Amino acid sequence: MDQSNTSGVTEFELHSLSGSQELQLFYFAFFTLFYVTIVLGNLLIVLTVISEPALHTPMYFLLSNLSFIDVCLSTFAVPKMIIDFLMERKTISFEGCMAQIFFLHVFAGGEMMLLMAMAYDRYVAICRPLHYVSIMNAHKCIGLVVGCWLTGVLHSLSQLVFIVDLPFCGPNKVENFFCDPPLVIKLACTDTYFVQVLMLSDSGLMAMLSFVVLLISYMVILLTMRRRSSSNMAKARGTLTAHVTVVTLFFGPCIFIYAWPFNDLPVDKVLAIFYTVFTPILNPLIYTLRNKEVIIAMRKLRTRQVSS
Repeated sequence: MDQSNTSGVTEFELHSLSGSQELQLFYFAFFTLFYVTIVLGNLLIVLTVISEPALHTPMYFLLSNLSFIDVCLSTFAVPKMIIDFLMERKTISFEGCMAQIFFLHVFAGGEMMLLMAMAYDRYVAICRPLHYVSIMNAHKCIGLVVGCWLTGVLHSLSQLVFIVDLPFCGPNKVENFFCDPPLVIKLACTDTYFVQVLMLSDSGLMAMLSFVVLLISYMVILLTMRRRSSSNMAKARGTLTAHVTVVTLFFGPCIFIYAWPFNDLPVDKVLAIFYTVFTPILNPLIYTLRNKEVIIAMRKLRTRQVSS
């Protein structure tokens, strides 16, 4: 931190999605609508799961935590981007940039682990149904969620320690609408090859290994389901389809970005918008539109609110 202060770089300039004033006003309205929908949609899921006793199960407990993390993952950067559409200069302080990097990896790392916890829940439910209640007890569920958050924090600190003491002595334009670690590291006035390798080993391998483990677990579940045929398996197949869709939408952009983290590709900005805006809004749609239990619970919640 001291090195950056002595270099005189106290703020970074963020990249706009468009230089056109008319387009920026359109983006302001468009992303404001999306952000409000993300917050309301995901918080509605959390409130529904809390208020409906029929949803007090491990699967919905994990789903409500996923919705909460999606709100956080969108909030770390999207409100700043929305405000910047109205600003002539789109800047962020050095401290604000480091905070964005920290929260990005806390929430993204936590969501990776939570998706793995949800896959584990489905594995136990389908492959070991007789032991599901004893294995996925309340203590296990709480422990999984706490472990997800702790993993996210530790992962984020491991990223931040690479960056915070780098010397920044001139270039300060980040080619994205938030402080993405690979793009910030490129601005350092020193050889960052070692830091780049460490970051690739950390974030890149974490995303890739998590995705591979998830694919293997879902393949095992699918093979188990093929050997059974019942109405419960049909319901489980629908739930599993929703899980696989969410996993693909989340990990796809992350893996692509961190596979070539230090090459400035124009598509990176599109993918960054995808996992900070579109994935958090798709999650509640995917889970609620395909899930009759959640829809019924939401109708009950609305009825209670109207009657009260």
